[in-house]
Parts: sequence; C-alpha cells; structure tokens
Amino acid sequence: MRAREGQIPAWVPEGEAAFASLEIPGIEPVKIPARKPAKKSGIDPKSLAEGLLGGRRGDLARAITLIESNAPAHRPLAREILQIITNAPQRPISRRIGISGVPGAGKSTFIETFGNFLCDNGHRLAVLAVDPSSTISGGSILGDKTRMELLSRREECFIRPSPSSGVLGGVGRKTRETILLCEAAGYDTILVETVGVGQSEIEVRSMVDCFVLLMIAGAGDDLQGMKKGILEIADVLAVNKADGANEARAMTTRADLERAVAFLSPCTEGWTPPVLAISAVSGLGMADMREQILAFAEHTAKTGQSTQRRKEQAISWWKTLVDQELRARFFAAPEVASAAENIGQRVLTGEMSPSVAAEELLGRIAWDRGN
Repeated sequence: MRAREGQIPAWVPEGEAAFASLEIPGIEPVKIPARKPAKKSGIDPKSLAEGLLGGRRGDLARAITLIESNAPAHRPLAREILQIITNAPQRPISRRIGISGVPGAGKSTFIETFGNFLCDNGHRLAVLAVDPSSTISGGSILGDKTRMELLSRREECFIRPSPSSGVLGGVGRKTRETILLCEAAGYDTILVETVGVGQSEIEVRSMVDCFVLLMIAGAGDDLQGMKKGILEIADVLAVNKADGANEARAMTTRADLERAVAFLSPCTEGWTPPVLAISAVSGLGMADMREQILAFAEHTAKTGQSTQRRKEQAISWWKTLVDQELRARFFAAPEVASAAENIGQRVLTGEMSPSVAAEELLGRIAWDRGN
C-alpha cells in the first residue's frame, strides 16, 4: 500500500527538512514534502509614504497603524515615514481643531453634523476620534466611527478612531504624528475629538490651532463644567442641544457663559472667545461655527500668533517624545528591569513607601553627576 503522492497528512509537523521520511506499519515508506511556513510580507515605508502623499486612504491607514504600534521593530520604519513626509513638498497649511466638552455634550453628533457641513463646502476632512480605553483589553470602548455613520461614508472624510491608552488629556499617545500624516495626505481640516476629562485637556491645546469647547444646559447645574482652567484655553464655546424644550435653557446658559468669559484672561491675545448656541441634531449654528473658526484663523495669522503657536507645539512635542523615550529606556535597562518587580512587590506589601521605592530604583542607574 502506498500513500498518494502530494498528499500531506495533517499530522506531518511543520518546520522539518524539505522532505519527511515516514515509516508507517503496513505502508511502504514514501518521501512526502513537508509544509513550509508562509513568509511574512515586509513593510516598505517608502512605498507607504508615497501612497500616503498620493492621497491613498489605505496607505494612510496602514501608516497610522505603523506609527501607533508599540513593536520595537516598527519604530525605525515609523521614523522613516515621518522623515519622508517632512521632506516632501509643503502643502497648504491645514487647520487643526480640537473638539472637547463635558460628558454628554454630544461631541460625536456635533462632529458628524459639522463634518458633513464642511465637506459640503469643499473641505477635505480628517477626524481623529479618540475613545476611552478599556482597562482590560486596551481597546476603544465607544467606537466613534460607528457613531458617525453618515460622515464615514463620504470620500472627502477620513475617520480614525484610536484608544486613548490611558493618556491624560483624552488624546492618543501618537495623535501628533497622526495629524502630520493626515495633513500630508491632503486633508485641509483636522478635527481631534477628545475623551473630555476636564482640565487635563490642556494637552489638546498643545497640538491644535483652535480649541472648541461644547457645553450643555439643564444638567443639574446650568454652569456645570465651567472650571476656570478649561474655559481659559477655549477659543470658541458652543452650547449644544439648543432645540426643542431645551432651547430656552440653552440660551440662558449661553448668556451666563458670555458673562463668565468677559472676566477671564483669553488664551489668544486680542481674541474674546465667542459663545454660540447650536444644535447638532437640527444643524443650527453650523455656519456660525465655521465663520468663527475662520475669523479666529484670520486673527491669529494677522497677529503672527498662528506661526508662533505652531513653533511652540513643535517644542512641546519634542519634549514629550524625550520624556517618553527616557522612561522607556530607563525601564528597559537591565539593572532596572531586574529590580523593578521586586521593588514593586515591596510597595504592594507596604514594606516600602512609593517615594523610597522610586529613589531605590533610580539609584540603580549610574547617573552622571558631573559639573
């Protein structure tokens, strides 16, 4: 009895030599080719960058995935892509707009309505929707792309949901790099939707040109969420859900906000943040919102603040990257990695205080304490 040539039993192990010699009782030995593992296709950063610059959405999505990856092998590839697009011919400056607001303010609904309005008026729009991260899987909880169904169907719009990964400010760890990729792909307006976690939204301020803060009325306190810190960094304020039975309360909240803003130091010199009444459901105020954002852009361009702000953002980004890299290299150092788990356990059991543990771990590195 002879086994059929070319037939490979499921039990033949992979990764053997080119041929496996099989000896089975009652069956004449036969040489059967062993299965070879499939080769993984390599990543070509130059090809991805060229496709991205050519406006190919698939290449843009793949490049963003590479940028967001934590795999050490992907880091040099991501840097190469960023260097290529940095050296590419400059495109017209895009508008970077941060969208934040108190919980329940309707940020995603507003972005879908406002985004469709922008696309109808000739803009190419990229939406970076940052979701809260699950503490279990690390993935996005809310799934913003599914909540922007109409906008996601438009060719002029690219939506990228990303988990916040626990980063304060409600922005992803690689949001700045993603903004650069979207601009290189030809999107003239970038909307960054944040989780909305309070005063730590200052992180968003450091990466956008215009910061829009959404408010709502009738949530128990007519001025809920009106902390001085968050109001001072806003360039445009809008009271959402100004429709139906809530319209009167929304108008009252708008008036209260206008009075409050008058007593605050503006984030942008010479600009008093306007307070709008809008409805993301009916579309009320979308034209006013665009007009105020354009007026703000004109003001900052005329005064030179837009150029200065971009420079300050670059420096802030650089320092953040240095902080992240230092932390990563510190914990990757053999003398630290070998002691970190033991010291951490001593903190958990109360044997060592966190401050003493930090000094203990930092002492594992031979820091240069020269002049």
